Amino acid sequence: MPKNRFHLKVILNVLGSMLFFNGLFMLACLPIALIYQAEGGGMMEMAGFWEFLIPGLGSILFGLGSWFATRKHSGNLSKRDGYLIVSLGWLLMSVVGALPYYLFGGVEFPDFACALFESVSGFTTTGASVINDIEAMPRSILFWRSLTHWIGGMGIIVLTIAILPLLGIGGMQLFVAEAPGPTADKLHPRITETAKRLWVIYVMLTVVETILLLFCGLDLYHAVNHAFATVSTGGFSTQNASLAAYGPAVHYVVIVFMFLSGMNFSLTYWGLKGQLHRIWRNEEFRAYLFSVLIITAIATALVFSYDPQKLNVSLEEAFRDALFQVIAVITTTGFVTEDFTAWGPFLKVVFFLMMFMGASAGSTSGGVKIVRHILILKNGILEFKRQLHPHAILPLRYNKKAVEGKIAYNVLAFFLVYMALYCFGCLIMAAWGFDFETVLGSVATSLGNVGPGLGQVNPVSNFAFFNQGQKFFLSFLMLLGRLELFTVLIVLTPFFWKKY
Repeated sequence: MPKNRFHLKVILNVLGSMLFFNGLFMLACLPIALIYQAEGGGMMEMAGFWEFLIPGLGSILFGLGSWFATRKHSGNLSKRDGYLIVSLGWLLMSVVGALPYYLFGGVEFPDFACALFESVSGFTTTGASVINDIEAMPRSILFWRSLTHWIGGMGIIVLTIAILPLLGIGGMQLFVAEAPGPTADKLHPRITETAKRLWVIYVMLTVVETILLLFCGLDLYHAVNHAFATVSTGGFSTQNASLAAYGPAVHYVVIVFMFLSGMNFSLTYWGLKGQLHRIWRNEEFRAYLFSVLIITAIATALVFSYDPQKLNVSLEEAFRDALFQVIAVITTTGFVTEDFTAWGPFLKVVFFLMMFMGASAGSTSGGVKIVRHILILKNGILEFKRQLHPHAILPLRYNKKAVEGKIAYNVLAFFLVYMALYCFGCLIMAAWGFDFETVLGSVATSLGNVGPGLGQVNPVSNFAFFNQGQKFFLSFLMLLGRLELFTVLIVLTPFFWKKY
């Protein structure tokens, strides 16, 4: 008799653990509501209190119940289990994470589509928002937005693996299914140790940035929120004007940490151990660095020579705005100091193309990732050589090592599927009647987890004008992009569910 290939007890056990952690994070917002209610926030902040207490306790209870009922399991996970856990886990976290917004309601969250969009945008670190007046929202709600960034940046699965070693070797299946990039770099033979070290680096970057932002004049609340959004390359701000509300010192601090967060975290680990040569030898890092420098130089020159909005812009200001926006888009952070769509058609196209870059694999950024572009470019050059020398053995090399054929095929397949999904998404949005720039920008920024786009979703606008169906569709694209396409798409195929 055929039987199902899924280990249901293990799946429910991990999902229960994720719900439990999600509930704990929700309850962490309660002190924010109480503190600012005592300082004069009034009923607005107390409204935020109940919106976190109810779903937070519910998430903890359901999580503990699921975990306790399935605690006696083998601990072995197949690839199918891994894909299913990651896909269902992120969907479950997004739905539960939307409850505080939905229960708060009001003008900003009139329906569940708005609440889910904000939640998905937070967990996937996209940074697109439906809130028109951010500064009028309860601080507990804004803290939850930033916290969802921070949770989703490193990944709730990585957190689960780090804290619950009971998964054993099967945890690798979750790590691979969620890791951003064509390969999952292990810092230790044991995957639980790798997860712990990644989270230590993540927390350390967050703490250091928070301290530096405090020195720049931000209070603790705004410093923590922006550190969460920066290190996760998310982009949610507590200000209507985003980072334009702050001065040069804050901009430069955020620039540094956006760049660091766009690096492969394994390189950051080796750098902290004093092995800086391993960073410079990495092809992806060099391409990442030179891309930022070259595009920034071009943007600085164009902004300084011609800016219709600020005729008296200084060279330093042009450089800072250009560098900030280049790094914000490449790393898919999405913070804003200036509207880059107002910098002329050439730079508008440049920034649009950067939405398809992404930063490094193994970072918190979204997008295609630079390593994939490198491998595609190298493989294309090799094809020219193979045409001239059909009998020559010309291996594809990366970091001076031959790349396995399956990785090269995976990269090519990913890029093909990514562009096919992008075209499909554009057709869907075009069928809804949006203008050309809004169609291109909304799909690119959602699938790439960038945040700002073109047209009606430009850097000084938001996504509130979309109807419920459009918000659900764009939320789906954000999840696809964050989970590297295949993790979700595989679950949607009929053969994934076949029995043997």
